[in-house]
Amino acid sequence: MDYGKYLYERTKKEREDRRGQRVTEVKEIRLRPKIGEHDMGVKVRQMRGFLADGAKVRVRVRFRGREITHPEVARDLLDQITQSLGDTATIEQQPLMDGKTMIMLLAPGPGVKQQVGG
Repeated sequence: MDYGKYLYERTKKEREDRRGQRVTEVKEIRLRPKIGEHDMGVKVRQMRGFLADGAKVRVRVRFRGREITHPEVARDLLDQITQSLGDTATIEQQPLMDGKTMIMLLAPGPGVKQQVGG
């Protein structure tokens, strides 16, 4: 067998294998504990769009100064997000503290119709 033909076939097969893969993207939304009601609605709408595209969403609540003494405010905020996205998202990682931030990871839920391509 010709070595050049072998290399060509191998690269062709690798290209075909890559075409079938689907890379899940992780989008991040950053919030503060004192976010306004309308701003919260905008962020939830963005998350809904990301989840509809098939991406995972990492929600990060950043604390500044003395805000870190009240992590329950951020947990309530993240609970509010999960309630409003209950039909389109599933919690992949529960909220947890990571330094001065609280992080939660959401994945597209079973009821989300994902768009192909992109």
